[in-house]
Amino acid sequence: MAESNGNIQSWPDLAIGLYEQLTGKGAVISYEFENFVIGVPREVGSDDVTNWRISGKLKISTTEK
Repeated sequence: MAESNGNIQSWPDLAIGLYEQLTGKGAVISYEFENFVIGVPREVGSDDVTNWRISGKLKISTTEK
């Protein structure tokens, strides 16, 4: 995880750290979105974006192998 002096530097770092802590512990992370809009680049390095709209639930679960 990308950290500086033990401090989380970005939202992706936070998500990665949380997932690493929960992996193998039977955890479920549930996100619920209502009219969430995110601009996704049409191609790598492009400033041209397309908007993705999300309404509903996203669940991420872990299991031990």
